[in-house]
Amino acid sequence: MQPSGIRAFFDLVLGMKDVISLGVGEPDFVTPWQIREAGIYSLEQGFTSYTSNKGLYKLRLSISRYLKNRYGLEYCPDEEILITVGVSEGFDLVLRSLLNPHDKVLIPTPCYVSYPALTGLAGGIPVCIDTKHDGFKLTPARLEEAAVKNKPKAIILNYPTNPTGISYSKKELEGLKKIILKHKMICISDEIYADLTYDFEHTPFPTLSGAKEKTIYLSGFSKSYAMTGWRVGFACGPKEVIAAMTKIHQYTIMCVSITSQMAACEALVSGKKSVEEMKREYRRRKELVVAGLNDLGLSCHNPQGAFYVFPCLKGIGRKSMEFAQGLLKDQNVAVVPGTAFGESYEDYLRISYASSFENLKEALARIEKFLNK
Repeated sequence: MQPSGIRAFFDLVLGMKDVISLGVGEPDFVTPWQIREAGIYSLEQGFTSYTSNKGLYKLRLSISRYLKNRYGLEYCPDEEILITVGVSEGFDLVLRSLLNPHDKVLIPTPCYVSYPALTGLAGGIPVCIDTKHDGFKLTPARLEEAAVKNKPKAIILNYPTNPTGISYSKKELEGLKKIILKHKMICISDEIYADLTYDFEHTPFPTLSGAKEKTIYLSGFSKSYAMTGWRVGFACGPKEVIAAMTKIHQYTIMCVSITSQMAACEALVSGKKSVEEMKREYRRRKELVVAGLNDLGLSCHNPQGAFYVFPCLKGIGRKSMEFAQGLLKDQNVAVVPGTAFGESYEDYLRISYASSFENLKEALARIEKFLNK
């Protein structure tokens, strides 16, 4: 198993001066003040204990109500919701709960770096489906082909997607759902960027008819509420799967920090306005970066969500690793090589626009200087 390609570049940046880092997918916003205050106040009130392994009941109940009010999606807070240390832990727990040795898992690529690695750690076999010839979207035809050939136990969906920023409309999801149910796959749906969808309303996969019983729904607070360091995620699904996940969680993690959970409760109460404000700014930055990269000859599609672009280097004369290393050394701009998200993406870069508008303008100017050299 290789180290994370994202973190490799993040570590290079540490200690360097005047570096504009567009590598790590972390909001540059500070957690909204009312959420921070809730965490601080919980400490002042003496909330410093363990919580239930499943997480604070107050938070599970709040998540249950939020999902019902927002999407009409109903999960029992007692049996069908587990609070995890970010979506990352939830994803690990799902795989370890579901997979037997050599079970195959379909993974549309390019994908977040954890998906193939954690599948392997759980004893499964990751089967990657290259989507670059279909606009970085998984199509029903490609899914059917992969399902027939591999007889998979599960499929991982992530939308809006890291690293491309593409997402799926309800109609597109219905097409994928038919194939998933036909082949009796379990869908692991990572929807951490749901609130950062720009072009249409986000549709959670378990809201589709017949999909909920076959779906493990993962989300959290890191991206939309700018709470990456608080490490709070949640998993929703059939009670048998959540019970299995909870057993592993109680022996390895025990519970999420009570301070973080109290802050997350406040996020669901008062965070909506802040989320909308951050989303508007991300949209403004996206338009700057997409237009700027296309003007520089780095062909770039328009993301439908999240805060990433995945420009193409074809015609530049350098592959992704060489380009990223050269850009960092020559212009102090850090981006992530496309190969971090799949071996066949050496002609691509991932650039995060979760940085200030001014930093992004300066980064584009530096990229232009590098290209001119």
